[in-house]
Amino acid sequence: MPTRRTTVFSMVLIAVASMAVGMVLTSRLDLSSSSAAQSFSLPLMNSDPVTGTIDAQTFRRIATAQTPMVVNIRTESRRLTQDLTDFFGGDDMFRRFFGQPEPRRQPREEFTQGAGTGFVIGEDGFILTNNHVVEGATKIEVGFFNDETSAYYEARVVGRDQLTDSALIELIEYPDKALPVAKFGDSSQMQPGDWVMAIGNPFNLAHTVTVGVISAIGRPFPVAPGRRQDVLQTDAAINPGNSGGPLLNIRGEVVGINTAIVSDSTGNLGVGFAIPINAVRELLPQLQSGKVTRGRIGVQITAVQPEAVEAFGLSDTQGAVIASVEPDGPAARGGLEPGDVIIEYNGAPVLDTGNLQEQVARTAPGTEVPIAVMRDREKTTLEVTVEELDLESEGQPRVVSNENQSTGFGIVVADLSRELAQRLRAPSDLVGAVIMELEPRGAAARAGMQQGDIVIEVNRVAVNGVSDAVEQLQLVESGETAFFLIWRGGSEIFIQATKE
Repeated sequence: MPTRRTTVFSMVLIAVASMAVGMVLTSRLDLSSSSAAQSFSLPLMNSDPVTGTIDAQTFRRIATAQTPMVVNIRTESRRLTQDLTDFFGGDDMFRRFFGQPEPRRQPREEFTQGAGTGFVIGEDGFILTNNHVVEGATKIEVGFFNDETSAYYEARVVGRDQLTDSALIELIEYPDKALPVAKFGDSSQMQPGDWVMAIGNPFNLAHTVTVGVISAIGRPFPVAPGRRQDVLQTDAAINPGNSGGPLLNIRGEVVGINTAIVSDSTGNLGVGFAIPINAVRELLPQLQSGKVTRGRIGVQITAVQPEAVEAFGLSDTQGAVIASVEPDGPAARGGLEPGDVIIEYNGAPVLDTGNLQEQVARTAPGTEVPIAVMRDREKTTLEVTVEELDLESEGQPRVVSNENQSTGFGIVVADLSRELAQRLRAPSDLVGAVIMELEPRGAAARAGMQQGDIVIEVNRVAVNGVSDAVEQLQLVESGETAFFLIWRGGSEIFIQATKE
């Protein structure tokens, strides 16, 4: 996490009832991709059960043995930027973002510094940290524990992965001593109540040790628009600057990479999150190669609702409902349709939407996989050829205008991207289509809709993006009334509009 700025997310945590807090990424900085790195051996993982007792010296022994492999990371970045008040300025935010353009201001160069943590995984200078610690940085320096010269050594990025918020960096300059290397544990063994230790660089207070327990496992953490990574939750104190540091079990083995906290204006609330080390370890060969490749099939999916189980012909809520299919995408070419419930992927059961995303992402592009769906209460198996995932293009909002696909309501809508959600101060788990433009005398404007409204339902059908909104609005006949449920400024509003 950075010491001079933090990124705050809104997030409703499962099992944390009615908790209105912000999720703060524990660091935020940038570096371009690096040249090919030297190869290294995949770290061994100890999968033996964690047993034994805790005594007065347990945590002291862990801190003494493992602190030397933890490093402090400081970064610099430069970028051209507008004044933040251009986008987040008080009561006239909607006018500034959606209204008439103001005189264009010249971008200015912004210089930022940040701090994070990492840990050594190779004697030849390879270090693991968070992607958001080094993303976009123009300079990276690494400091070691008890370095008598207090020197920092230059490093470069080898590979980054947004979906696990992980990055592999490599030292360009080396200290004149052998590098201590982390040991890996098995994060799949961790359970609520297990003791853990975090070591990091909070607020530039280098090599700080905190102790707590695993509070929960499998928490869904947003890592990209519409995508989540299951993380470990811990009450071990994690603060700005801890990002990228190790979460250790009582054997001193790394079981997670600390990445985020839940916080409000009072500071740390004792809710921190770590990426399970197993998820990162299996990516290390790809990180070392400089590129992580994942699969996609081109669908938007939603959960199976309990009240719809019988209608779908299912026995429980396992599976993922296809809300929309990308035109001419892999799923469309394979015959998948909106309303299908994916129950098996490549022979494995689909537990929920996150499980399906994980299975697809781990599939090599070009692989043909069987996908079993429930359609009209009958099981059907289709063959789909997986394509390569491009998160950058996937995260861009698709905009549909009346000139391209007329809806008859006089609106231009876009997908609710993470950036738009942040600007509109919408909950991070909200899905829908944002009204970007309205015809002044159009049906939507006359009914009271505004720029910046987020359409979340049309005729009581959930809207997951542009495709859903357009599809439902085109089903309405001219002269008929459509029911809209929109989100505006923290409230849901029901609006009736008659199609022209």
